Amino acid sequence: MKNAIVAATLVLLGAPLQAQSVADRAARIENGVLRMSFPSRPGVCGNGSTWVSFGEGRSRTHFGDFNVTRSKQNEWEEECESGPVRVALTIEDREPLSVRVYVGGNWRPGGDAVTDLGMVPAREAVEYLMAIAERSRGGKTSSKASSNAIFGAVLADSVTLWPRLMRLARDEDKPREPRRQAVFWLSQAAGDAATAGLDTLVGDARLDREVREHAVFALSQRPRDEGVPALLRIARTNKDPELRRKAIFWLGQSEDPRALALFEELLGKK
Repeated sequence: MKNAIVAATLVLLGAPLQAQSVADRAARIENGVLRMSFPSRPGVCGNGSTWVSFGEGRSRTHFGDFNVTRSKQNEWEEECESGPVRVALTIEDREPLSVRVYVGGNWRPGGDAVTDLGMVPAREAVEYLMAIAERSRGGKTSSKASSNAIFGAVLADSVTLWPRLMRLARDEDKPREPRRQAVFWLSQAAGDAATAGLDTLVGDARLDREVREHAVFALSQRPRDEGVPALLRIARTNKDPELRRKAIFWLGQSEDPRALALFEELLGKK
């Protein structure tokens, strides 16, 4: 009878913890390391430590020491595991100091200072990571930690993130580096909506010029049928001469016939 009462008590105590969100559970940690894992979106893979890769074919994107790893005497190749995403955060005084992102592999034994939440829902992980990225200036969270939090969020499965990235890119109260990262990941987002959003960022004179210049670069990384028309509009109509020059430069790198037509048009005016 006593054992049954103890078991029932443990169940009752455990239920609220399971019902808590990632953010709620993270808030309980004053100092230490928080670990969590969550499903990765299709096309994402990694070696569990030094590099992450995602996308398809020639548009596949690599982050980390991917090329160094593959060049080791051309004798072997590390496996690219399709998940999960693994994120580790160092927390001090309840604030995240650093964020580290991996895909695949396994956690090494941690110790008393490590709290492992195990597999968590991707949406909850994204909510927590984006809350870190969206912190205003000040506090202990560095711009690098915020940028890495964005990286972890964009790897998550079944979460539409670009509207939130757009809001972050426009928010002048946020540090510059996370906003630049938001622009970069907007450029990687599929579809006309992301390209249209980048175009409006370039045209918004209220925004920091460096962020707007990064949006021009991001447009240059989009597929030609999306990026080139937007760059042509900027080169022709934007009121900022520096942004027009940036757009013209990236059009020159595109080798697109429409870019040559623009150059002919501009030179003909001289």
